[in-house]
Amino acid sequence: MRLLVVEDDVDLNRQIVRALSDAGYVVDRALDGEEGAFLGETEPYDAVVLDLGLPKKDGITIINEWRKAGRTMPILILTARDRWSDKVKGFDAGADDYVAKPFHMEEVLARIRALLRRATGHATSELVCGPVQLDTRASRVSVDGNHVKLTSHEYRLLAYLMHHAGRVVSRSEIVDHLYDQDFDRDSNTIEVFVGRLRRKLGVDIIQTMRGLGYLVTADGTTEGKAKASEAKSAEPKGTESKAEPRASRQT
Repeated sequence: MRLLVVEDDVDLNRQIVRALSDAGYVVDRALDGEEGAFLGETEPYDAVVLDLGLPKKDGITIINEWRKAGRTMPILILTARDRWSDKVKGFDAGADDYVAKPFHMEEVLARIRALLRRATGHATSELVCGPVQLDTRASRVSVDGNHVKLTSHEYRLLAYLMHHAGRVVSRSEIVDHLYDQDFDRDSNTIEVFVGRLRRKLGVDIIQTMRGLGYLVTADGTTEGKAKASEAKSAEPKGTESKAEPRASRQT
């Protein structure tokens, strides 16, 4: 999952980015409202951590602009503990949750996990596809109850596919949501990781849909493959979307 952190306090920004990165997320960051607003409008983030008191453009204005532009990603706002009115304004503008400063980083991580679960239609931290179980809270994967050790890249890929079980996920979407702008889009890295996952899991829950992407069905079977193939044959030629240029990421 790819996240954006918009916070003008350099130290706090760095702490949040580090905690989210250590939890397995790909994280972009911005230190002012103008850059944050631009990134949120142009990049496909799965969720955003947004401070309200930003220089150049305040958080409430940013949320209003994103929602009016049709941006639907979950937004977690950061507020001062005594500014209850900011919370109300944030929710009315379209924010999904808030954390009051000062806060424990574990609370931020827990709220991000909850927002991502709701956004993808999952009620708990455990994702199940056939014999494969993935615990997003513990970052743990098992098959028929037996722990499977994955690299961080393999885990992120499997988690994204399982979060979106039941629909075909294109290669471009995977790159957009799991990697930064430095990733070589022409490499076969995704294909290599899919192959490794199949070998380590020992079960073929990941179906390759030629010309479309990858499919994991909710029950881990191949029943959805035929439907996806029918959808492909019904598509008009030349409709495959191309990736847009990436915005620069502040480091």
